[in-house]
Parts: sequence; C-alpha cells; structure tokens
Amino acid sequence: MFDNKSVLITGGTGSFGKKCVELMLKRYKLRRLIVFSRDELKQYEMQQVFNQPEMRYFLGDVRDLSRLKQAMRDVDYVIHAAALKQVPAAEYNPLEFVKTNINGAENVIQAAIESGVKKVMALSTDKSVNPINLYGATKMVSDKLFIAANNMAGGRVTRFAVTRYGNVIGSRGSVVPYFKKLVAEGAKELPVTDLRMTRFWFTLEEGVDFVLKNFARMQGGETFVPKIPSMRITDLVASFGEDIRPKVIGIRPGEKLHEVMVPADAAHLTLEFHDHYVIKPTINYFEQIDYSVNLLGEKDSPVPDGFEYRSDNNPVFLAVEQLRELNQKC
Repeated sequence: MFDNKSVLITGGTGSFGKKCVELMLKRYKLRRLIVFSRDELKQYEMQQVFNQPEMRYFLGDVRDLSRLKQAMRDVDYVIHAAALKQVPAAEYNPLEFVKTNINGAENVIQAAIESGVKKVMALSTDKSVNPINLYGATKMVSDKLFIAANNMAGGRVTRFAVTRYGNVIGSRGSVVPYFKKLVAEGAKELPVTDLRMTRFWFTLEEGVDFVLKNFARMQGGETFVPKIPSMRITDLVASFGEDIRPKVIGIRPGEKLHEVMVPADAAHLTLEFHDHYVIKPTINYFEQIDYSVNLLGEKDSPVPDGFEYRSDNNPVFLAVEQLRELNQKC
C-alpha cells in the first residue's frame, strides 16, 4: 500500500524512525519518505546512511503547527513517533512533556486533516494505561486525542488510529545497551529497581512491522496492541552471564512493577485477533464501523469478561537463553 505514496515520520531520527526508514526503503517504491524532527545533527548523521532520491529531511518541532502543515503537503500517510519519553525527566519537567506529547499531538491532528492526509498512526506505550507517571498521563491524553480525531475529521478523508506496545529491545534509552556497557567495564552486579519487575519485550523490527501492517488493517479509531512476550528483570540480568547478579536500587519516580497493555476496564471493548488485540473506541463516530473484521479480512474472537493483558500474567515469557540471543542482536 506504500508504493508510489508519500510517508512522513515525526520524530524520524529516533530508534523507531531509523528502523522504519530502513525497512520501508527496502520493501517499497516510495514517492517520498519524509523525516520530520528537531535535531539537525541526528538528521545530518541519518543523511549519511539514507540518502536515496525519495528521502526528504524536514527540521521542525511538532509544537510548531505551521511547520507541520508545510511538511505534510501531498503526504498520504503519517507515522507519529515524536515524543518526550523518559519517565524520570517527565516528573521534573512536566510542562515540556505536555507541550510535546499533548499539544504536539493536537498539532499533528490538525495539520493532517487540513493537508488531506489519508491515514495517521500514532505510536503509544504501555505506560499510557492506568498511568501513574506524567509521561504515561501525557500519552494517555495523546491516545484519546487521536481516537477522537476521527470525529473531528468528519466527512474528510483523514483517519486516525493508535498502536500501543511495550519496551523495545536495544532502542535509545533501553536498559540492554546500558547493561552491556556495565558488563564490558567489568561489572558483576547490574542495577535493577525491583526483583519482581516484569516487562513486555520485543524487537525494533517487530515493532515497525506491526505498525506498518496496522495501516493496512485500520479503519479509524482502533488501538492496536500486539501479542508479544514478557520478560522478568531477574532473567534479563542472568542473560548477561552466570556470574552476574542483580543489585536492587529501588523503584524510580513514576515507575511500575508490571505493565498493562489492555486494562480490565476495556475488556468489553477488546477484540482478539490471531496476533494482536484491538481496543474499540469508547465514543460513537458519525459513521458505523464494524471492527470485528478488519480491512485485511482478519476476524476477531471475543475476550472474556475482566480480561486484562499484563506483563506479569502474559502466557508467554522469554527464557534466559532467548534473552541472551536477543541481547547479542542489539
């Protein structure tokens, strides 16, 4: 669906953006692939790797509506990956997170509708579910803005959906590169916040694949959640060597023991597909949409009352050896 189309990625110089650009250039014959971000150095470095004729690099901030409108001219699809993400930083800099993650989302929505973009996929996080930290709270608001934007678009062509997933192995800010660095420096203990901690865990390429496939699935208003494995923090530490031990340092501000991607309160809205879940919107749209069959013809099955998709009750956990193999790929 991306052949001969123009695609814009906000926050395109981040870990997701770079992998997305790499895979899209390999798989599709794009008309244009636009990287929109505010860091000129990262754009310069990215241009040394991805300099194909269809590539475009736009310096800009999602806080700037007029610049977004310029960047979205004649764009077919938008992937909104731009966000401030560090949990402790959000607790100390709340207004900056509001300006980027909430106001920026509003700007992306308005620019997309006015520019006639066909589909917008906003990236979310497990931290947006029942948030206890400010980062998660801003992403919860962002998610709701994008879901409600389908009503704002009205009879216009633009449709919006959200993709929510968990921790990405080896992404910028991931614990794996940090642990690797400590082990390389001779550390025999790795800092963990709590021995009981679990997290959803998958690779960057899997994340990009899921987002791109959701463009073909989406009708507008869905929150897509992948079925992915979990890991125990103690197993992650063990994957770095038999002689490596965890050192408990205490939970950081705003951090959870476990993550939730489908809350029990949303069970009545949740549809299960073979490799993912879809959470239907809580609001009614001006047009009736049957979410039980997506645009790829995939059909749902119901989830039980009280269903909750959590990192600690996930039926699939990665073993130590599997974690070790994944670490080596980062």
